[in-house]
Amino acid sequence: MAATGSEKQGATAYYVSTPIYYVNDAPHLGHAYTTVAGDVLTRWHRQRGEKVWYLTGTDEHGQKIMRTAEANNVTPQAWCDKLVEEAWKPLWEHLNIANDDFIRTTEKRHTDRVQEFVQDLFDKDQIYKGGYEGPYCVGCEEYKLPGDLIEAEDGTKLCPIHKKPVELLKEENYFFKLSEYGPKLMEFYAANPGFIQPESARNEIVNFVKQGLQDLSISRSTFDWGVPVPWDPKHVIYVWIDALLNYATAVGYGANQEKFEGTFPANVHLIGKDILRFHSVIWPAMLMAQGLPLPGKVVANGWLMVGGEKMSKSNLTGIKPQDLTSHFGVDAYRWYFLRAIAYGSDGSFSWEDFTARYTSELANDYGNLASRLAAMVGKYFGGALPEATAAGDAEQAVQEGLAQAVAKADLKIGEELDFQGGILAIFDFVKQVNGYITEQEPWKVAKDESPEGRARLATILYTAAEALRGVAVLLNAVMPDTSQKLWESLGAEASLGTLSDQRVQDAGRWGQLAPGATVTKGAVLFPRLEEKPA
Repeated sequence: MAATGSEKQGATAYYVSTPIYYVNDAPHLGHAYTTVAGDVLTRWHRQRGEKVWYLTGTDEHGQKIMRTAEANNVTPQAWCDKLVEEAWKPLWEHLNIANDDFIRTTEKRHTDRVQEFVQDLFDKDQIYKGGYEGPYCVGCEEYKLPGDLIEAEDGTKLCPIHKKPVELLKEENYFFKLSEYGPKLMEFYAANPGFIQPESARNEIVNFVKQGLQDLSISRSTFDWGVPVPWDPKHVIYVWIDALLNYATAVGYGANQEKFEGTFPANVHLIGKDILRFHSVIWPAMLMAQGLPLPGKVVANGWLMVGGEKMSKSNLTGIKPQDLTSHFGVDAYRWYFLRAIAYGSDGSFSWEDFTARYTSELANDYGNLASRLAAMVGKYFGGALPEATAAGDAEQAVQEGLAQAVAKADLKIGEELDFQGGILAIFDFVKQVNGYITEQEPWKVAKDESPEGRARLATILYTAAEALRGVAVLLNAVMPDTSQKLWESLGAEASLGTLSDQRVQDAGRWGQLAPGATVTKGAVLFPRLEEKPA
């Protein structure tokens, strides 16, 4: 049996991928949701000091792309070039996505390797020629089983995802012997219960495979926008076979063996649940057929809902991320969706909820704490961080709170991909520090100018500053710009170095800030929101 990605067979990089996104239109919140999650996950592992590889990209072949290009009176390649360069890449840059590679399936480094992979399967007698007729959804680029379809009021059969009529296709194709891999997949799922997440997704796939698999049509002959089948160029390779192979071709499959062995397979494939079968059935079967190792995890996020409907361009509920970042800021945008929605579950977005959480948690709890601390150090100690010499039980509780927040956040975000749980652990600690400040009342302590009073005031403010030092490290993966601003405000760089050099696992070690560091009150981390734009 093929090894799982958790074993990595000598690979050294923590490898995370998003789906490669169709370029039939500009990206919306749903695309950004998955991409930000992957960015937070990989930034977190970088903050651990690990070698990381983060891949995203675009899926540019298939009938849907061809029809979209034709509708816009351009060639498919010209359409893809325009969307990638003017919409997709600029958005990832705008959202501060630190991907290591961006692959396009029209690139030669990909198409050549796809042909080699498929030719190899053909030579191994894993592919044969046959005919097929069935309902086909162009939006999904997938033949549908009759039981998967839904029925409109007039009796028309619809794709359950796109809510559009399917087309009845009949063509002579090449087929991959997927049916042979059902028992092997079931054995693999049993041996690797965490391979498909969440549990509901795993149950769906296990039940699907139990029913028996059909061989998979892996070529198309009714259109030509795709990678030609090497032994029969009248056919193009099925877009999903082409697309899935990006996870291998992007890291050197067939071209750079050293890079490939040091990276592949992915530790985590982040996907939308509507493409679960492709990633948890077809992709592992393809890898098994080639004797290649399987990924560590396939994690399906839920759908973002607006007004009870899945957010997408096709049902006109797509919202541009820039609509939100222009109002709330990029860091707040990165934080909100992972904070508000349990990853793996469907979640509803509303402007009102975002506004309430921003005001309460970011502006009032976190941002105000940073501002108050800097203002008090400036007012009472001339901007020089004082030394703590009068610590007691209250300070010990804050120290323990930070250590617990570090441990919990590292487990939740770094291992369990429970972004919401990890962020909540960090913000529970922020609340604890706010409570500490409220209870200790440093503004009252400051009135006592005795040596004991000054020592007590110094200890309170140092404790708050050191707590915020830990928070800056913990939130760097989620909100890198504001974390950097806080780091600079605390004067941490002079003695501790850059924020990116700080290790998550060391963030709870107390006493790292150097007394005497210059604490400055910079710009407000989370400014008061203006009125909602019309």
